[in-house]
Amino acid sequence: MAAGPVRNGPRSLQWDASVLRKSPPLLEVRSLRFDYPNHPALSDISFTLAAGSVTALVGPNGAGKSTLMRCIAGLAEPLSGAVYLDGVAITDNPRLAHRDIGYLEDEFGLYDELTASQCLHYAAAARGVTDANLDARTDAVAAQLDITHCLPKRVRELSRGQRQRVAIGQAIISAPKLLVLDEPASGLDPEARASLAGLFRRLQGDGITLLVSSHILTELEAYSTHMLVLRAGRMIEYRALSTVAADAAPLRSERRKRSLDVVLHVPWRDWATLTTAGEQIQAIAPDRVAVTDATHLHIEAEFDDAGQIALLQQLVSGGAQVLSFGETRQTLAASYEQSIADAPAAADSRSPQ
Repeated sequence: MAAGPVRNGPRSLQWDASVLRKSPPLLEVRSLRFDYPNHPALSDISFTLAAGSVTALVGPNGAGKSTLMRCIAGLAEPLSGAVYLDGVAITDNPRLAHRDIGYLEDEFGLYDELTASQCLHYAAAARGVTDANLDARTDAVAAQLDITHCLPKRVRELSRGQRQRVAIGQAIISAPKLLVLDEPASGLDPEARASLAGLFRRLQGDGITLLVSSHILTELEAYSTHMLVLRAGRMIEYRALSTVAADAAPLRSERRKRSLDVVLHVPWRDWATLTTAGEQIQAIAPDRVAVTDATHLHIEAEFDDAGQIALLQQLVSGGAQVLSFGETRQTLAASYEQSIADAPAAADSRSPQ
């Protein structure tokens, strides 16, 4: 399992990797299989979600994303396998799941003649919020989603973005541990999409774990910490995104293939210790060292954490003025394309949904 969030560049996510290391998974999907009458939809899906993570669920149309989300939310019963929330099987206690998992479908439904306040009250009562807490919880969620001014208005009077926030409010009204969102930005204008991304970061900061499906990978990248790729009902890959920083990657200091980027203050060609430094790098990272320009090195080699630290120490002791040193950042779109390209051919042989 991958480690937790850290601050990285312009991203506002702040998470402590040590917390996720110590915590058991919030959600575990184990050997899940789901078949429709004329074709299989999910085949042997297994993964875990750490508390505090934000996972981008991506894949082509017909990959099984919506079916997986409905199984997680307890709205569809798998043919075999199980989904566990905090160690409890969802099929054994569906009411617990409906209270602790917020779910927003692609085509969310709201009653046009109800006010936003009534919609939130209805959702709260259906999810077990007591009458004594209905008003307080409604006010708190409305403030959290910046829709307090919408509460007395009927749903038909609200904009698409406001209705979207009311629907999300219904999903989080019971203070769920996990929020599952299927194409939440569908139909929104660019300003509303950006606002929604900021909302998801705030929800994650409030301790809610998110699983978000979308075809808009650039928006998922703005807040996602992990990527789960489905194709033809099979899980192709699940991993931490390299964009969240080096110590948000593996939990252990295992030796593995790493890609490192090094930015130097003094151009490579001006180093008095060019030969010595080059030999030191090759001794630690013999696989591949590329000088992309005068101040940039790209290194691909097998490292454990100690080896990566040793490489940096060797560079500095060899005279390098290192401005930055870390694992190569890759966009979510590039990560997804690579995952699909590396997927086994067997995944392409199955009928799409």
